[in-house]
Amino acid sequence: MLRFFSCLLVLCALSLHTQAQSLYMPRDIQRAYQKGTRSPDGRPGKNYWQNTARYNITVRAMPPERDIRGRETITYFNHSPDTLKTLTFRLIQNIHQAGAARDADAGSDYLTTGVQIDSFTVNGQARPTNWPGPATVKVVTLPRPLLPHDSVHMQVSWHFPLSKQSGREGQIDPTTYFLAYFYPRVAVYDDYAGWDRIPFVDSKEFYNDFNDYTLRVQVPANYIVWATGTLQNPKQVLQPAAAKRLAKSMTSDEVIHVATAADLTARNITARQPLNTWVWTARDISDVTVGLSDHYVWDAASVIVDPATKRRASMQAAYADATKDFHQSVQNGQNALGWFSRNWPGVPYPFPKMTAFQGFADMEYPMMVNDSPQEDPEFAQFVQDHEIAHTWFPFYMGINESRYPFMDEGWATTFELLIGRTERGEQKADALYRQFRMGWVSNPAANQDLPTITPADELKRGAGTNAYGKPSVSYLALKDMLGDALFKKCLHEYMDRWHGKHPIPWDYFNSMSSASGQDLTWFFQNWFFTNYYIDLAVEKVDQTSKNHALTIQNIGGFAVPVDVKVAYADGSSEVLHQTPAIWHADQRHATVPLNADKAVKSIELAGGIFVDANEKDNKWAAK
Repeated sequence: MLRFFSCLLVLCALSLHTQAQSLYMPRDIQRAYQKGTRSPDGRPGKNYWQNTARYNITVRAMPPERDIRGRETITYFNHSPDTLKTLTFRLIQNIHQAGAARDADAGSDYLTTGVQIDSFTVNGQARPTNWPGPATVKVVTLPRPLLPHDSVHMQVSWHFPLSKQSGREGQIDPTTYFLAYFYPRVAVYDDYAGWDRIPFVDSKEFYNDFNDYTLRVQVPANYIVWATGTLQNPKQVLQPAAAKRLAKSMTSDEVIHVATAADLTARNITARQPLNTWVWTARDISDVTVGLSDHYVWDAASVIVDPATKRRASMQAAYADATKDFHQSVQNGQNALGWFSRNWPGVPYPFPKMTAFQGFADMEYPMMVNDSPQEDPEFAQFVQDHEIAHTWFPFYMGINESRYPFMDEGWATTFELLIGRTERGEQKADALYRQFRMGWVSNPAANQDLPTITPADELKRGAGTNAYGKPSVSYLALKDMLGDALFKKCLHEYMDRWHGKHPIPWDYFNSMSSASGQDLTWFFQNWFFTNYYIDLAVEKVDQTSKNHALTIQNIGGFAVPVDVKVAYADGSSEVLHQTPAIWHADQRHATVPLNADKAVKSIELAGGIFVDANEKDNKWAAK
């Protein structure tokens, strides 16, 4: 029996290996499989590794001055088998420099002089501060190569002017700042591409390691600070009544107003000293961000995110009191954290806190979202839901957004629809999805039909389609084909294997196949490696004595589900739901059996959220 099972395991491994190789795979990723850092069954390989670091950061902001000053110590651990002669640093704030590569024009309020490195030491040895390289990617030569399984200790001090124009980060108003990507950070060194040196051009997003952070934020009296992580010294930076309210909110289902507009006017929130230092810690996380203001109000409550352990997460909001929609942010966030944890993706929220900060970006960060005010409260909830959904992709899973944003934006888009159906009803949620996520179907431009697997850093037009709508409907099509229970089982298997790590698309493809027990290569080939779109048509209806069937032509090519609405001559009707499995054997034609005992009066193909490029050929009527 042991010998039989050994042979069976070998055959299974060979089968999975063949499956993995049947999808196009770039040569650098092929090498990762050959080196054993990735496995053909979708798991991390026996030789998988990833690097990490410890950051101890102190940053000072003194509004209304926009000069941001910081210093940090970094201990960087090389877990790779490679000797590193250089380190690559990310200076994202340099996107504001004149002359920096960008995907869009920049006005004068956006431009700054960028980051100035004031001092830099490596293992106590002073090093040059004029780091070479493009604006946002700098290459630093080490005085001594960093050997495998060794570490290096660095100290950096820096400063930069905060941009007047706020987007992902910047000045919200003269005394409200949002600091993101504000510290020099070691870039990712991974097993398939080496150093991540893709320039940040403002349209593409980020790829980070999982690190430990201690963050100190120094601000004047009367300024409140919100940040990624757990506040370590609330009793030192808050007056007793405010600290007590914050502590109470951690176990409260009801919203507690930690700081009201009246409190801020009376100046009875923060400690009465010239400078307060707020201290935060976060472990095994991909980034930290900071919001600060002297006039934003502060709401907080909590919600159970893990029913098994009764673990709670804090939901907080920081906003101008006159902003109407933000008064519902905490309740909306409680609903989102609880719903996502219990339903889709159905993995308990992994962090202790989430803060919604009023800004301009509609952008996600670990434990924080920076959202713009909305006139429509339902749309405000829609936006916040999407950004909170990013917690799982890319912050629980270390996605390379710079290259494969469909691995996180596609999932956030999917979850926004699924939670929206419970919040607003299926009809409203689906209509919003079709409006915001499916416009590419009716756009015949060639850039809309580029394969989704195309690296985003090689795209400009079409990048949004490949990041949001197209991958999202592929996930929903797979959910339809596998059924909710099996799809969730496979999704959880993929997430269990890769959370806290750096999955790539082939890890997703192979994990879903191995977890489902099905070879899904055909499906992933169809959705990610072709220039297909969505367009079905009624090809013919056969009602001979020997056959009653509908033939559907798949003009666009994508393997989508479809509802066949059949009206019979006797006045009855039925809906024959077809999953994407009908396209497995032939991706251009499918046959649907019809009731042989009834004459068909008319047929209509209905796609729902799977918007059809040409609906004129979706109907048939008997002559």
